[in-house]
Amino acid sequence: MPRLSPFSRPDRLRIVGEEARSLVVLSGPIAFTQLGQISNGFIDVIMVGRLGAAELAGVALGNATYFMFMLMCLGTLHAVGPMVSQAFGAGAREPIARTLHQAFWLCICLAMPIVAILWFASPIWTILRQDTTTIILAQGYLRAAVWGFLPFLWFNALRNFVEAVSKPWPVTQIILGGIVLNIVANYGLMYGNFGLPRLGLAGTGWATSIVHLAMLLAIAVYIQSRRQFSTLRVFSGLGRFDFRYFRELVRIGLPIGGAYGLEVTLFSSTAFLVGTLGPVALAAHQIAIQCAAVAYMVPLGIGIATTVRVGQNVGRRSVVRATWSGFLGMGLSLVFMSGTAMIFLFAPQLLVSIYVPIDQPNTAATAVLAIELLGLAALFQLFDGLQVAAQGALRGLKDTRLPMLYCFFGYWLIGIPTGLILGYGLGWGATGFWWGLVTGLLAASLMLSLRFIKLTRTRYWRRRLGSREEFQDSAN
Repeated sequence: MPRLSPFSRPDRLRIVGEEARSLVVLSGPIAFTQLGQISNGFIDVIMVGRLGAAELAGVALGNATYFMFMLMCLGTLHAVGPMVSQAFGAGAREPIARTLHQAFWLCICLAMPIVAILWFASPIWTILRQDTTTIILAQGYLRAAVWGFLPFLWFNALRNFVEAVSKPWPVTQIILGGIVLNIVANYGLMYGNFGLPRLGLAGTGWATSIVHLAMLLAIAVYIQSRRQFSTLRVFSGLGRFDFRYFRELVRIGLPIGGAYGLEVTLFSSTAFLVGTLGPVALAAHQIAIQCAAVAYMVPLGIGIATTVRVGQNVGRRSVVRATWSGFLGMGLSLVFMSGTAMIFLFAPQLLVSIYVPIDQPNTAATAVLAIELLGLAALFQLFDGLQVAAQGALRGLKDTRLPMLYCFFGYWLIGIPTGLILGYGLGWGATGFWWGLVTGLLAASLMLSLRFIKLTRTRYWRRRLGSREEFQDSAN
């Protein structure tokens, strides 16, 4: 039997236009939300810098540890998106409430062991030979910040729900409010203003907890006050455990969290390898990777929006739209990352000058290497944007296990060995390690994209929808 192509419909241009418009409208506020979330860490670093170099090192160590675990948890909670979006697209209300209730239980299960690890992180840092003063300061920061860990997970579970039903702007507004509150709380608790005690670096941790709790309360009030959510009974029956839905969340979510963890550790390991080359190389790496991280937030938002659109269209049994949503998400991500790549290629001096003076003798070597690394960042931007959008499209299909294995293969069996061979074996130094990032992300992006192409062929849709006729009807 010939392959059924979702691209053969005469009205494909109209469908593509509608899906592109929906994806852009949804991606915009989600991307702003991602940029807002990374801004809080940036603000913390700037404000802590006024306390001194020791405090700055402490927040760097504490923040890196905190957000490594947080990102893996947030990745796991992304399972809420496809489960809610598919149920929403199908017009099914009960599965949405059950998914959210079990997401709250999942947050508790994730938070308990991680909070314990963060509370007693000092021995781990000691084994890793971190500075004693830095360890003491970082531990004080973490023991204040961990009180907001579970509220932030609950906030993100609700955030995934709100975005999955195509209501992203309230989340963006809450994140922006959180940034303002973070600045005010830092100013009061770090420096002892507004009649508050001067807590130093620990004050930053308490500010983080306060902001996370406030964001949870804000999104809960928003959901409770909206009539369109009243029939979902989001906060009714939270204590009821449903093993079937919990197991589905774990089945979908753990591979996503694993993929997040693999990418985080890829970049962390590269930083460690570059650090063996000396402080100049590490400083240059940090400048270039910070620029890339900010740019990455936009395709990450596009990937989340792609999950929502693909999931909603699968729920509506709209094959053509689901397929196009995935490809448009990948295309939109590539377009944006092409723009940032041009900036990295043609204006690297401007970017580097934000961090260090490029014409002073004591920072000239760092600036020169950072400019060189930004040229490589321009290349891996494209592959990084493609792979995160492809992962988003696959999540919309609830396909997460093989994508995680593809990430492991690309990052750790191709990227890291390539970096070691070029960086150490051929003596390319930091440039060689960054070529490892390029090859790893290239391999992952190709495998993930091909996976989505394979799943959107006839066999996948016939298994989901049952017949050729249903395939054709769903395109209308």
